[in-house]
Amino acid sequence: MTLRDDLKYRSWVEVDLENFSRNWNEIKRLVGPDVKILQVVKADAYGHGAIEISNVALKNGAALLGVANADEGVQLRVSGIDAPILILSPATVSEINEIIKYNLTPSVSDLGFARELQKSYEKMGAMTPIHIEVDTGMGRGGTIHHEAFNMLKEVLEFPNITVEGIFSHLSSSEVEDDDYNQMQWKLFRGLLEKLEENDIHIPIKHMCNSGGILNFSNFTLDMVRPGLMSYGIYPSPGTAAKADLSPVMSFKTSVVLLKDFPKGYSIGYNRTHVTDKPTRIATIPVGYGDGYGFILSNQGEALIGGKRAPLVGRVSMDMCTIDVSHIPECEVGDEVVLMGKQGDEYISANEIAKKARTISYEILCVLGKRAPRVFVHEGKANTVEPRLRRIFIPDEERSISRIDNIIRNCFQTRAQDAELGNAIYYEMFETLFGKEDRQLELRTDFKYDINVTDDDLTGDYFKVTTHIEYTKTLRNSVFIIGCARNDKQLTALFDDGRCEYRWLLNRGEDLFRESDFKVNRVRVDGEDVTIIKTENTDRGYEVWCGGDTLKEKLNKSVRMEIEIETRKFKGNNIFSVYLVYPTRGLEISFNYSGANLKNVREVSFFAGKHPYPEVVKKERESIRLKVSDDEWIFPNSGVTFIWNL
Repeated sequence: MTLRDDLKYRSWVEVDLENFSRNWNEIKRLVGPDVKILQVVKADAYGHGAIEISNVALKNGAALLGVANADEGVQLRVSGIDAPILILSPATVSEINEIIKYNLTPSVSDLGFARELQKSYEKMGAMTPIHIEVDTGMGRGGTIHHEAFNMLKEVLEFPNITVEGIFSHLSSSEVEDDDYNQMQWKLFRGLLEKLEENDIHIPIKHMCNSGGILNFSNFTLDMVRPGLMSYGIYPSPGTAAKADLSPVMSFKTSVVLLKDFPKGYSIGYNRTHVTDKPTRIATIPVGYGDGYGFILSNQGEALIGGKRAPLVGRVSMDMCTIDVSHIPECEVGDEVVLMGKQGDEYISANEIAKKARTISYEILCVLGKRAPRVFVHEGKANTVEPRLRRIFIPDEERSISRIDNIIRNCFQTRAQDAELGNAIYYEMFETLFGKEDRQLELRTDFKYDINVTDDDLTGDYFKVTTHIEYTKTLRNSVFIIGCARNDKQLTALFDDGRCEYRWLLNRGEDLFRESDFKVNRVRVDGEDVTIIKTENTDRGYEVWCGGDTLKEKLNKSVRMEIEIETRKFKGNNIFSVYLVYPTRGLEISFNYSGANLKNVREVSFFAGKHPYPEVVKKERESIRLKVSDDEWIFPNSGVTFIWNL
C-alpha cells in the first residue's frame, strides 16, 4: 500500500520531513554547534511549502528564516511564526510599512533606503535590526565592497536602526577550484577586519550558501544560509561526496487512462511522436501548467511499478503520455513518480534539470506548482497543504466577499488540517481587527482580577487594585501603560503601537490626579520590569516601562503581568472591563468583600462561538466570569459590574 491509497488528488507533491531533518543534522555536523543557521525558505521554500518547512526548521534549531520579499515574510507571520525573518533581497521603500507591521528584518544595500527606514521607525518610536549586504563580486544586490565601510559608518549613526548582521554572497560557490570565490572571501574578510580595527562589532557575519558550506568551510563565520542542500539536492556533482543528503521532494501523480494503439498512430499535439509498433500508452494528469516543462516533450521519464517509462509526444498544459508497453501490469490508478524514488529507481531534480537545460533550483520551484503538498513523516502523511494556504495577498481589499471566502475556506479545510485552519483564522482576525500600521495582536489566557476596598481616609473613594495577566508576543522592549481622561486621549493611546495597556477613568469622577492611577508592578515571564519614567502628556498620564533586558524576548511569546492601583469615586457605581484584542481563554474576577457594596450584578457581552461565560457568584464577596481556554473572544466584548451602596 502506498500513500496514494489514502489520497484524493490528481497529482501531489510529497515532502519528506524526516529527510529534511536528516539533512539538517548533516548541516549541523558540517558547521559545528557554535554557528547559527538561517533556513532559506524563499519561493515557497523552493516549492516545498514555506510554512511547514519553516516550522520544522525552527524545531531543528534555525536561528532565522530567509525570504525574498516582504510578502513572503507576511505569509509566515500570519501563519503564526514569530521567529526572526530576514529579507535576503534588497528591500524596497514600498515594503517598509509591511516590514514594520510584521516585524521583518530588511537587507540594506544602499544609503537611500536606510534613510527612509530610519524616518519610518523614528516616526513610530521603534527600532529595527537590519543586515547590510556587501557586493564582493556577485554584481547583483549589496553595496559595492569599496564603499561599504563609509556607508556602514553612516548607518550606524541612525538612532532607530541596529546593524545586527553583515553578509555577502558567493557567485560560484558550487565550483571548488574557482579562484573567484577566494577573491570574494578576501574582499569580505578585509572589510570585516577594517570594521574590527575601528571598534565596530557586528554580531552576525555570514557568507556561505549551500555550496559555501560544502566547499569552503573556512568561510563559515557566525552563520550559514543553506537552501538547496537542506532540501537534499547537491549544488554540483563535485559536492556529492561531502555530505550525506536525502531528497525531500517527490512529485507524483497517477494513471488516469490506458489505451492500446497500433503501429503508425500519432500521439499528442503536432504528431511529434508516431508509434513504430503496437504500443500501450498511459495518460497522466500533469502538464506544463503544473510546472512539468514543455522542453521535456519526448525526453522526460517517469517511474511506474518501479520501472522507468519514457514520455512520448508533446507535454501539453494538463496532460502527458507515457509509453508503458514494457509494463504489462500497469493499471489505471497506479502511482506515477515524475521526480523521486520508486522501488530501486530514482529520478532526481538534477536529472530533470539536465534534460530541461536548466538548474535544479528552477525544477524545485516550479514542479507541481498547482498540486497540494503532502507532508510525510515516517512514511505517513500527517498534514496536507492545499494551494490556498500557500497564497497570501496582504493588500487584498478588506471586503465582505473576502471575509465570506475566508470563512467558507475555513469550513472546508479545518477538519483535515488544524494548522491550516489556524492560519485561516488568523487571516480572518487580521481582516476584521487588524491595523494597517502594525501586526495583529492576539492574547491568550487573559486574567483580570479586581479588588475593591473601602480604605480611603476621606471616605469619598474606594481603592481599586487590578491585577492583569495575559500571554502575547512581545513587540517592544520599551512600552507604555497609559491612563486617559477622555475618549480622545484613549484613541491617541490606541494609535501608539508602543502602548501595552490603556486605562480610562470612569466618567463622572472629579479631576484626575496622579494618585488616582498608580502602576504598582510590571512583570514579564515572572521577572520585574523597570518603570523608567512617568509623565503627563496631551494624551493622558503615561508610565514608561522596560529596557534592554527585554530585547532578547522580542518577538517571542511572553507572560505579561500588570498591577494597577486606582481611586474610584463612590458616587459612581459601575466598573467596566473591555477586550480590545482577539483573546483565547478569559477569567475576570470582581472581589468586593472589602467594600460595603450591595446587590452587585454583572452585565456582559462576549462576541465569540460561546457568548455566555460561566458565572460564579459568592454573595457579598465576588463575581467570577470564565470563558474556556480553547475559546476565542472577539474585540469589543466586555462586562460591567453594577452595585448599590
